[in-house]
Amino acid sequence: MPDAAPRVDRLLDRLSREGDPGLLVKGRVGLEKESLRVARSGGIATTPHPPALGSALTHPWITTDYSEALLEFVTPPFESFPEALRCLRGLHRYVHERLGEEILWATSMPCILAGEKSIPIARYGSSNLGRMKHVYRVGLGYRYGRVMQVIAGVHFNFSLHESFWPMYRDLLGGEELRAFRDAHYMGMVRNLQRYGWLIPYLFGASPAVCKSFFTDKEPDLLVFDDTTYYEPFATSLRMGDIGYQNRKEEGMGVKACYDSLHDYVHSLACATMTPCPVWERIGVKVEGEYRQLNANQLQVENEYYSSVRPKEIPRGLETPSRALLERGIRYVELRSLDVNAYHPLGIDEDQVRFLHLFMLYCLLRNSSLIDAEERREIDRNLLWVAHQGRDPQLKLQRGGRAVLFREWARELLEAMEPLAELVAAQSGNPGYLETLREQRAKVDDAELTPSGRMLREMRERGEGFYEFAHRLSREQWRFFEREELDEGFRRELDRLAGESLERQQRLEAENEEPFDRFLERYFAGQVEGCRNDDSPAPASS
Repeated sequence: MPDAAPRVDRLLDRLSREGDPGLLVKGRVGLEKESLRVARSGGIATTPHPPALGSALTHPWITTDYSEALLEFVTPPFESFPEALRCLRGLHRYVHERLGEEILWATSMPCILAGEKSIPIARYGSSNLGRMKHVYRVGLGYRYGRVMQVIAGVHFNFSLHESFWPMYRDLLGGEELRAFRDAHYMGMVRNLQRYGWLIPYLFGASPAVCKSFFTDKEPDLLVFDDTTYYEPFATSLRMGDIGYQNRKEEGMGVKACYDSLHDYVHSLACATMTPCPVWERIGVKVEGEYRQLNANQLQVENEYYSSVRPKEIPRGLETPSRALLERGIRYVELRSLDVNAYHPLGIDEDQVRFLHLFMLYCLLRNSSLIDAEERREIDRNLLWVAHQGRDPQLKLQRGGRAVLFREWARELLEAMEPLAELVAAQSGNPGYLETLREQRAKVDDAELTPSGRMLREMRERGEGFYEFAHRLSREQWRFFEREELDEGFRRELDRLAGESLERQQRLEAENEEPFDRFLERYFAGQVEGCRNDDSPAPASS
């Protein structure tokens, strides 16, 4: 058993005797899912974001990510997982009705690409806020290339019920309630990083990629066929070297500190205020056109990619860091999920139940601070599992020594069993125990993982990645073609679409200040970075 498992067992026993274990199942969950719009020809759609969906700038549930063609579905938070999945299902059906000849791509790795210029950067209109969102994406393209930005993923947003925190604080003893909540959410975040390599193994679905993804040089991958690169034991190339996240820190010196919320906020704020010679060579405003918002290590905090983020919802032009300092952590966002190619929604209820268990376990388990050596181990472990996770001989680093991946994974899943039993009993849902058994089976047999299934299917059917992904995309298109959309939900989405377009028009009609001044005012509200004192920086006027 892992060294901290007895503490979790004792804590669950005490929670059952002295607290309210039912609060473990009363949290809130929200889902975010990205999907590329793809033309019937098989390439990325070059059409604008469909006006029938509303404004990507102001619609709360249907927007775009990096590219004009990269749709993002965002559910509001729900108290039950089926509600969140029903909402996501309805959003897909609604969009399906309005895509015309286009389809949604079924996998994280993109369709056939025709180079950088074939990828349209998302546009959000002529308002200052819309221009800022567009220029930020232009900057990402200059910094990391556009191709990296069209990889799709799923984000799982989770928070404990507000009543949980005073109960838990009374059980453990401790400080003022907000400080207690923030400290334990940050502990959850650290453990999600420590053990986060389990997620790409269990749910990774990107072991192969179309050759057109690589526009400048051949990758260090094997050739599957004339159209496809792959790695034989890969689970999630999206989370590996070819993905977007690992390019941010190479030579840039950007590394967030997760010791506390204060340290996290100020480490990112420092990066948004520290000039970077590499980015300075790009230029900021060249011949009157912005190439990036600034030439700092990060243009804004959200440019820093992490597999997990503590989150609070900004108000108005408030920066994410300012929101966290002002009001604390509202929820935790897990960002390491590949799109589930075998489910039309990109995620299914078994995954959601397991993620609920996993995040609760990471909250309840001891969470020491992460030193420099452990940070290197965390980064290496995630990379190794992404590229070699199904290798039965794979070893990870734990506390300076090598351990077999499968042994460590079994330990974690075994340690989660008492929690699964308690949550199943409190929720009346035996599916929590069933999903834990399913994940154990994947650890015992790597062929049961989505990545193993994908490569096996590609071999058996003689398909390259594109053919495989296009077939599943068409199957999912037919699934939504047969789906009935609740009429009340359709009316609600029609209303939101219309209101979002009106809000964008009002923004654009306002007598706005010059864009340069708008940016100055926005960045003046940042949390001060690179500070040595422990007090939050006051907001600038």
